[in-house]
Amino acid sequence: MRIGLFFGSFNPIHVGHLIIANTIAESGEVDEVWFVVSPQNPFKKKKTLLHEFDRYDMVQQAIVENPKLRVTDVEFKMPKPSYTIDTLAYLSDKYPKHKFKVIVGEDNLQHFHKWKNQEQILEYYGLIVYPRPNTVKSPLLDHPNVKVIKAPLVDISATFIRDAIRDGKTIRYLVHEAVLELIKRKKFYLD
Repeated sequence: MRIGLFFGSFNPIHVGHLIIANTIAESGEVDEVWFVVSPQNPFKKKKTLLHEFDRYDMVQQAIVENPKLRVTDVEFKMPKPSYTIDTLAYLSDKYPKHKFKVIVGEDNLQHFHKWKNQEQILEYYGLIVYPRPNTVKSPLLDHPNVKVIKAPLVDISATFIRDAIRDGKTIRYLVHEAVLELIKRKKFYLD
């Protein structure tokens, strides 16, 4: 099975994530998209993150009706911070019949050279790239293991959503209805 791995904090998961994941799942490039909830992104400050199990639950609630989308907690048990290459190696060992590709926004390509073992990621796994607004064209787009997917330009920020919650504004239409209910019930992001 061909699996696209969509890594992220998902703090919270929003409709932009869901649109991209579903577009890639329907693209014919993969059979499923797995959301890899990262406990700690090496490039993000940990203090702003909701607990990883709560973020996992929100993703699960958001995708429950789509059989082509799954969520995994694989990185919860791995050393922190999590590195994509280590997760790929672990999943490849655990699921030897699956072929994994990494899903990234086009804006991530400008920093891809900073990723741990980025050459191995490109050579052995490859990237599925979705468009992002205001990005500079990267030479990586011409790499044979990089596939650009035609997808809507989505520019929704989880920071915007968290700020709106703290300011007492509605986030309806920015997150899946089940995620909205979970955020309200558990009073997430009100700190």
